[in-house]
Order: sequence, then structure tokens, then C-alpha cells
Amino acid sequence: MFRRVLPLLLLVLPFFFNSSSEAKALDPYKVLGVDKNANQREIQKAFHKLSLKYHPDKNKNKGAQEKFAEINNAYEILSDEEKRKNYDLYGDEKGDARFQGGNFGNQEGYTYFTSGGSNGGHFTSGPGGWHTTSDQGNERTFSFSFAGGPASSGNQFGFDVGDMFSNLFGGGMKGGNHNGGFSYSGARSNPGFSNSKSIQDVNLQAFNKQIKDQGLTWFLMFYTPSTQGCHVIESMLDDVFKSLNGALKVGKVNCQIEKTLCRDLGVSSSKTARLFIYSYGSSGKGSLLEYNGDLDARSMKTFCQEHLPRISKRVDLSRFEFPNVNSDLPQVLLLSSRKDTPIMWRAISGLYRKRFVFFDAEVHDVSHPFLKKYGVDAIPALVGKLGNGDVHLLKSGITVKDLQSGMNELKALLESFEKKNKAASTHKKKEHQAETQQRDVPLLTASNFETLCGDRTPLCVIGVFRSQKDKKNLVDVLSALSRKRLTRIQKLGDATGDSVSYSLLDANKQPQVLSSFDMSAFKHLDKLIVAYKPRKGKFAAFTGDMSIEEAEKFVSSVLNGDVGFSKIRQDLAFR
Repeated sequence: MFRRVLPLLLLVLPFFFNSSSEAKALDPYKVLGVDKNANQREIQKAFHKLSLKYHPDKNKNKGAQEKFAEINNAYEILSDEEKRKNYDLYGDEKGDARFQGGNFGNQEGYTYFTSGGSNGGHFTSGPGGWHTTSDQGNERTFSFSFAGGPASSGNQFGFDVGDMFSNLFGGGMKGGNHNGGFSYSGARSNPGFSNSKSIQDVNLQAFNKQIKDQGLTWFLMFYTPSTQGCHVIESMLDDVFKSLNGALKVGKVNCQIEKTLCRDLGVSSSKTARLFIYSYGSSGKGSLLEYNGDLDARSMKTFCQEHLPRISKRVDLSRFEFPNVNSDLPQVLLLSSRKDTPIMWRAISGLYRKRFVFFDAEVHDVSHPFLKKYGVDAIPALVGKLGNGDVHLLKSGITVKDLQSGMNELKALLESFEKKNKAASTHKKKEHQAETQQRDVPLLTASNFETLCGDRTPLCVIGVFRSQKDKKNLVDVLSALSRKRLTRIQKLGDATGDSVSYSLLDANKQPQVLSSFDMSAFKHLDKLIVAYKPRKGKFAAFTGDMSIEEAEKFVSSVLNGDVGFSKIRQDLAFR
């Protein structure tokens, strides 16, 4: 049996080897027209020149699209050091020997010795395919596959290789439903994306939540499954991301699936991928801008850097002072020796554009008056101004390892300063509120007595206190009452009916005024409210719970005539 098989094998195998050699992939060096010793710059230059020449959008000649695909495939191999090394060693970028690729699954193997028994050369079929081994032990592997699966669905010869070999072995291989076949890997018919974690798939929801007006710059590739050269562009996007990690993110949008998103953004489908940057101008508003430059990572990186946010205002330090603005937003100034605004500061300004006012300045000497004024002893440094007007040194001598760590350092400094600003803003609002209330409820003195409690005022409500705590309580109560519609003070001269004024009296400084109402009843009270009618020289006192509700009841009762009044002992006199 074996003697019959041997001549047939010897006849068939050379045909396979010769055919497979003819069908091998094109030489990437020849495709790009570069020497095998070419460096990456030469390879990239050749790729750039040819890709522009044969780009389907620019070259409508027959065969241009196929040539463009060959150029992309060649560049994919030669631009990757590992793939290039594998190709140089094995003639295959995956590191496989030529013709390899067969798989027998878990099937048993078969061996046929050409001469000399087990010491001679022999063919072996098994999990790795067919092997030919010389008596010196040098092994070459060929990809005859009899296993099922995607690789065995067809072959390049136009006839059923599996049937031929199944007949040789009397009814086929073990394992049931396995079809024979010759392994063949043709040109890619899809974009061929790698599993790069840096490039995110973007759908409509992700765009609205993670990209639109979020402050971070994105570099996006729009494509369809039929788009040519996506795997090459993807590798470039990955390079751009690694160079600018922290300052931007990269993503891809499948316009065949995300039709609504692509339509809303005005991105139409194309034979080739389209690249857009989503960034922020000086206005702080995000927008898409298409990239039409060279198809290489360096050009893309330059483009992305140029379109990072430009929100920070460049200032001349010799004439700079933080402006006084009607805003609670904190202001921050980056001091560096850079001629232009640093990349990370531009990126940070986009992220925090709604929370800070950004400035930056070039400075080389720490003896500069501005630096000395705020205690800056090393640059780069960050100085900030709170919403209340206080200026602080956030940090001097900032050191970072890379762009990502630098971004994290600046984020931490800004967020800490923002918390300080919120605390200062809260304190400022409380002070402003207290000042407003003080204006609403002034302290009664000799100079303003006639205005507040003179004969032209029908009713004068006086809050009497002995401590600052009681004063604050009375200010809150009387200020609230002064804003009530029925009891608010009216302008002098316009007073009609029961017009009311509100004021405070310090019993410690003006005891004689208090004794004018009563000599002893109020002497030991910490606080009380006196309703005084100047024209009649009468008063009524409230000494109960000093809440807004109870005080309002008292004043309303006075206005309604439901409270009894007593005659003052003597005219009110102030020191």
C-alpha cells in the first residue's frame, strides 16, 4: 500500500510547493521600493510618497486601490520591528516558516518514510500539518490541513485537496465531520484592527457623554468595514496616543453602525478613513476639524498638538496683575521658561475651562519682582488668586516625569485650590450677608437717632443686645422682618399709615437709653425688642423667644393695636 502511495506523494508534493511559492505575499521591500537595510525614516518616507500617489480618493486609475492596499500591507510589516524581523527571518511577518498554517486539531498523525526506515527522510502528518524531515533532523513544515474551521473552507488550487488525501488514506481522517483543505492566507478584506486598548470604539452615547463639551481633546477615525488601510492608520493613532497620553484620547467610529452619529456630525462615508480632531478654541466651545495632512504618525501628532485648547491667556509678567473680575472663579497663572504655552497647560485649560480663569507667562529669573512678591523660588510655578481677592502660591519648582504625570500633578493642585476657593467664597458670602443685614438694621447712635427714631417715624423697633452672639441673633430676626411686605421700612417723607424702622441698641454702651424706657425691668436682660412710638413717647417690650416667627407676631400685634404701651420715663439721650 505504502509503495503505491509513495510515487503519488512524490508527484503531488512538488506541485504544492511550487504553487504555494508562486502564491506567496509580495515582497514588502519591493512594494515600497526600499532597500532591505532601510531605516524607519526611509520606510516612512517611501510609504508616504506612494500612499499619496495611489490614494483611491486622488488616483482613479484602474488598479490604484489594489496598489494602495499592497502599500499599506507592506508598511504594516516594515514599520513594526517585530514583524519586519520575522519577515526577514522566515519570509512571514508572523514568524511562521513559509507554507505553515495547517492544523489537524486533535487528529492522529501519519508518517511515511521515503527511504531507510525511521532513519531516513520522512513525511509526517499531525497536529502541526505535514512535515518533511531529513536524516540530519532538519525539519521543514508545510501547511497541509485536514482540520475543519475557517482556514479549511477553501483552497487556492481550485480542487478539493482534502478529497485527494482522504482517498489516499482509505476513507478520510478520524474525527467525523472534518473537511480536508490546504491552508491559505489571502489579502485582508476588512480593516484588520488590532486589539489596541488605547483606541476606543465610539458610539452616539459615548460621544455625548465622554467627548462632547467635556473639555478633553479627541482624535477620531471615521470608517466603514470596507475602508482601506484602517489597520495602518490605527497603528498611527496608537503612536499619537502614546506621545500625548493625558492630553488627548483617540477613538474610532464605525459609520456603518453609527449612522446617526456620523450624519449628525456631518461626516460622510469614504473609501478611505477620515480623521477629525475634537478640540476647543479660545472660546472654550468644542468643535470638529478634519485632518487632511500626511498619513504618518509624526504629522498627526504635530496636528494634534497645534489644536490642543488655547484657552490660557499669554501675558507679559512685567505688566501683569490678576484682574479684578465680578466672578467667584479662581484665577491661576503658570510661570515657566517655555517660549510658548506648555502642552499640558493647554490640555488642563480645556478640562477646567469652566472652573478657572487661565494665564501663563514666560520667565527665566526667580529674582523677577512678581516672583519675589509671591514667594516663588523656583520655576515652573503656579500662582493663583481666590475669588475673594487673596493671592496664593500653589507650588514652585514643579517637577514631572512625563505628560501623564504632569497632568495629574496639575489636576491635584487645581482641585485643591478650587476647594480653598469654595471655602473662601462661602465665608465671603456670609460676611456680605452680615454686612447687608447690618445696613438693613443699623446700630442706633446719636447721629442717626433722629433719622431712624425721630418724630417723623411712626414706629421704631429697637433690638437691644449685650453680647455679639445676641447681636447676631437680633440682626437675623430684624433683618428678616424688615423685608416683610407689611412691615418694611418706607422712605422718609413717603410714610403713610404704620411705617416701621428697625435698628439696634448696644445696652453696654448706651445704658441711659435703656433706662429711659424702664429703670430696672430690663437691667439684667441679655436681649429684648422694644417697639417705640416717638410721637407719643410710648413703648412696648418683647422679651420672649427671639425667633423670626415670634418677633413678627409681636410687631404685627403692635401695628394692629393689640399690645398695651407704657409712657417712657424720659427723653432718649445718646452719648
